[in-house]
Amino acid sequence: MTDVLLTEDTAGVRLLTLNRPESFNSLNVELKQALISALRDAAADDSVRTVVITGAGKAFCAGQDLKEHVALLEADDPSPLKTVEEHYNPIIRAVTSMPKPVIAAVNGTAAGAGASLAYACDLRVAASNAKFLMAFANVGLSTDSGASWTLPRLIGYGRAMEMLLLAEPVAAEEALRIGMVNRVVGEGEATGAALELATRMAAGPTFAYARIKETALAAAAEGLAEALAVEAGAQAEAGATADHREAVSAFVAKRTPNFTGR
Repeated sequence: MTDVLLTEDTAGVRLLTLNRPESFNSLNVELKQALISALRDAAADDSVRTVVITGAGKAFCAGQDLKEHVALLEADDPSPLKTVEEHYNPIIRAVTSMPKPVIAAVNGTAAGAGASLAYACDLRVAASNAKFLMAFANVGLSTDSGASWTLPRLIGYGRAMEMLLLAEPVAAEEALRIGMVNRVVGEGEATGAALELATRMAAGPTFAYARIKETALAAAAEGLAEALAVEAGAQAEAGATADHREAVSAFVAKRTPNFTGR
């Protein structure tokens, strides 16, 4: 048996690789459960300062494993109707609440819940052959995995509705132009580029990164007054860290700061 999710640690970066290349890394129950556990482990591990998610083979993630899904439906198993609450919602919450940066290395096609997983990450690095497809309507389903929330915030309501209703693929360069991804690199280079970026961030002020994620998430759902209150609290916490004192000292001394994440 091959592990459906591979984990590798290097210089404070944890690389999570969806490893079902024969099915384009589609999400069966085993992989969904493994991903939830791996994300929670990464969040709790102080040695992990950034996380990269990618896929093995030619695809990032094709979304729900429809073969497993159909088989369960035909067997009158109720579990497919529970997978959003039991699997997809916890995955997206784990990514967005991760107190450290999460980068998606989109090495190929990202469809359905697979694309939504990439949207939930803090940064997205896409290979030039990558494409994004919101395929829910094609199989008679609504959105899940946070796409109704994340996608409009990345590219705007109009473009998001176009993707969701028409289910037409968006290529990497267009994804970059409309703000769906942050960087496009050559074919086969997405994981390496994401790891390089993650390694750089792992040496940065990771406590501050966590507070930035916290304030951005709060501001997306709250009014200005509430956002200002969250910012004030987060800034007070960040200002009391050793990293902040180190950065200020380094600035005055004209040297490179040595961040520890504390």
